[in-house]
Amino acid sequence: MAGRSIPEFLLDYSSGKSIPLLGFGTAEYPFGASSETMRETFLHAIRLGYRHFDTAALYQSEQYLRGAIDEALRLGLIRGRDELFITSKLWCSDAHYDCVLPALQKTLNNLNLEYIDLYLIHLPVSLKPGEKELPVKKEDLLPIDLKSVWEAMENCPKLGLAKSIGVATSP
Repeated sequence: MAGRSIPEFLLDYSSGKSIPLLGFGTAEYPFGASSETMRETFLHAIRLGYRHFDTAALYQSEQYLRGAIDEALRLGLIRGRDELFITSKLWCSDAHYDCVLPALQKTLNNLNLEYIDLYLIHLPVSLKPGEKELPVKKEDLLPIDLKSVWEAMENCPKLGLAKSIGVATSP
């Protein structure tokens, strides 16, 4: 893959923003079992030419991706943040109007980034605020107020914290 161009898809006609069609997922199950090996895996992916990384608060891998990005910059594998496309996701326990921005700010802090390229609602489901875990407990399920959650999501690009927003359909 190194030295080859990865095809892209035009994500946003108004901005001209494209998404690389080949991405590298950062989930490792069980979540939270990540180790320094994960950072090395992400760094190796950058060496191979991956530029799109898909992460999420649920995966608990953001700090390892951060380490790989920092190392890739130090080693000159990438010249700057703009060479990467970072997708992250809002977990269901944060799918409440007042939780969206704090959740994104925590993700940005974990990644040491000023913005992410794509922020997705992980699943169109709401849970009681709290732990991020699978399987979801039936007693933690709440009706989602998708209108208010989406309004909060719309604030993310307005504040420059995410370039694009959307809804994912799987964990």
